[in-house]
Amino acid sequence: MAEFKKGRFVEEYEPIGWDGKTVLEMLEESERLFEESGHYCGVEELSLMKEDPIRYEKIFAKLRGGLVNARETAMNVSASPIVQEIGELCFALYTPEGDSVALSTGIIVHVHTMSDAIKFMVRNDYEENPRISPGDIFSNNIPKLGDVHNADVQTLIPIFWEDELVGWAGGVTHVTDIGASTPGNVPVGPISSYEDGLDLTANKIGENDVVYRDHQIRCELGVRTPMFWKLDERCRIAGCHMIRDAVERTIAEEGIDTYKQFIREAIEEGRRTFIQRVKELMIPGTYFAPAFMDIPLKGEMGLPEYAAIDSVCHAPLELTVGSNGEFHISFDGANKWGYHSFNCPPSAMQGAIWVLLTQTMIPNDKVNDGAYFATSSEFPEYSLCNPVEKEAATGAAWGYLIPAFTGLIRSISRGVYARGYVEEVLSSYAMTMNALQGGGKDQYGNDTGMLSFEISCVGGGARGICDGLDYGAAMWNPEGDMGDMEVWELIMPLLYMGRSVKPCTGGLGKYRGGSGFQSVYAIWKTTDVVMQNAGNGNSFPSAGLFGGYPGACGYRHNVLKADLLERFRKHEPYPSREDDPADSEITKFCKGEHLFDGRTLNYPYRMEHGDIYYSYYRGGGGLGDPLERDPELIEHDLEGNFILPRYLEKVCGAKLVKDNGSYKVDVAATEQRRAEMRDERAKRAVPVKEFLKAEQRRVKNSELDPILKKMYNSSFELSERWGKYFKEFWDLPAAFQFEETV
Repeated sequence: MAEFKKGRFVEEYEPIGWDGKTVLEMLEESERLFEESGHYCGVEELSLMKEDPIRYEKIFAKLRGGLVNARETAMNVSASPIVQEIGELCFALYTPEGDSVALSTGIIVHVHTMSDAIKFMVRNDYEENPRISPGDIFSNNIPKLGDVHNADVQTLIPIFWEDELVGWAGGVTHVTDIGASTPGNVPVGPISSYEDGLDLTANKIGENDVVYRDHQIRCELGVRTPMFWKLDERCRIAGCHMIRDAVERTIAEEGIDTYKQFIREAIEEGRRTFIQRVKELMIPGTYFAPAFMDIPLKGEMGLPEYAAIDSVCHAPLELTVGSNGEFHISFDGANKWGYHSFNCPPSAMQGAIWVLLTQTMIPNDKVNDGAYFATSSEFPEYSLCNPVEKEAATGAAWGYLIPAFTGLIRSISRGVYARGYVEEVLSSYAMTMNALQGGGKDQYGNDTGMLSFEISCVGGGARGICDGLDYGAAMWNPEGDMGDMEVWELIMPLLYMGRSVKPCTGGLGKYRGGSGFQSVYAIWKTTDVVMQNAGNGNSFPSAGLFGGYPGACGYRHNVLKADLLERFRKHEPYPSREDDPADSEITKFCKGEHLFDGRTLNYPYRMEHGDIYYSYYRGGGGLGDPLERDPELIEHDLEGNFILPRYLEKVCGAKLVKDNGSYKVDVAATEQRRAEMRDERAKRAVPVKEFLKAEQRRVKNSELDPILKKMYNSSFELSERWGKYFKEFWDLPAAFQFEETV
């Protein structure tokens, strides 16, 4: 029988939720109970955990073990180097309503983004149409529905016990190419959502555990690297099926009622645990830590006039910690979304909160959406962190996300430092840049879109007790590494000329930020390829802490029409590194058209066989006064080529002497020079009141860069509250606006 419902005829169906409810009814009831009681699903007593704690822990261990096993196994199903080499995937288990119960290791930024995608399906009546049945397969990659950026592709599989939906298995991989208007998987080029590439809007892509052929064909034709796409999809499906099997085994062993009780209690326990951690670690109050990121696209020939402009992203992070463990993050004051691919929806912002909290406040195995229910957030509509406009492009949302949340790390560090947990203090992580990206024809003559996932290995922020981790991981994947050169050469039309430490990338301080590294490539065996740089060149998003210097920003040094092949034939020196741009190997050992400038973000441009592409990856922020850096650490900086000698002399006051070709620190002379530098500081210093008055005059007279004036005016337009705060701080009229000249 068909029933007329919501303006159309639909077939009758039996609800798949618990106790005869629809899943939507379950979600609405869960939200109502949380609103009324403050406890997840109204769970006030953790009775299973209290009455049988060993059984409770065993159930959690079984489920999490199943998730980690699924990830490690599925990683070997995919031959995609981004997945297999770097581990760019994760899996999680969800309740029927879409709340995470447990998660694997990996890119855990996606644990809550998949939750958003599941809830999107529930709220949009997928249970009724297209139906949710055993063996179904769903896929999503749209950040506005639940994701970070379009190249993070999700597979979601429902888990049933008898006729009831008892949960979801979810998996994410970062694919090699997404079919955007410019090649690669973090495309810098799309200016609207219509150019972001292949769209999977939480689609049903299979049933009875078999993927629809029309979906396969659509994806094969929609991306530049269909082989890797297929392998990644099989990897995700295999992992989700392993999770489903683990859940079914657990229910068979423990009983369905126990399983249902466990998943509710596990999330409520996670909520309470997070609140307790906040009380233990943080000092209540409000923490301000803004960050900025430049988007220098002015004059780019491949973009229309309204998109080919220079702009700056404003990320005014404000963290409010309450005495009862409240944890509220606000980006009120963020400026407006733009015609570029760095717009970042709330699901992505929530994902970043997740990935950072699990590396700071709750770095343990027992993590789930309880932390989400213990926090709150504010992402203003129409801003860069909530671009509600349908046309806003999101293909490179990380470009806003990564710098925006350096402020959260600094805020947490200030809070834990005030509590005395010095070993928990961490300065800003490094930007995940330079992102080498391009596409066209590879060395085999096939279509390709590429991104060197060396970006998953940048410098960590300095810690309260030691230097940051050198070229060790990325903010979004704490297990990442740079991968083998031979693997990247196998899949990309590039030849490595060298890979080594890049000096002066980590910010100096008492403790140095972790260093980045550098790679010099030759474009190799391709007749048709375009390349681009994606990095920060005019801003310092990775700020230092407690007097530490920021991590270095970047520059571009590529060579077109290079004479490299001729050098090879003549057995002449060729560039393998660029330790010091003022004394460049690339300049010395390569003739051609040198693109040696600050254009670190650009539209793709054509390069040819034998041209030089240079990429260096960023370092983390420093911590503490550089004049307090231990001489032994300075000698380590020199031995490892982490810092050039002249910067140690200028910034740290080090007096260096050469001993058998190596530098040593003259401790006595260094102490004398540091005393002189402190005296020089004192002579330059002015009282804070005088400094603020001078800055206030600059602000009142609009003596700011035109791009910054436009940025601040945009923030005023979107947020009356933030505008009031800014204007009162600088003693400006309520109607104040910066005079714009561009």
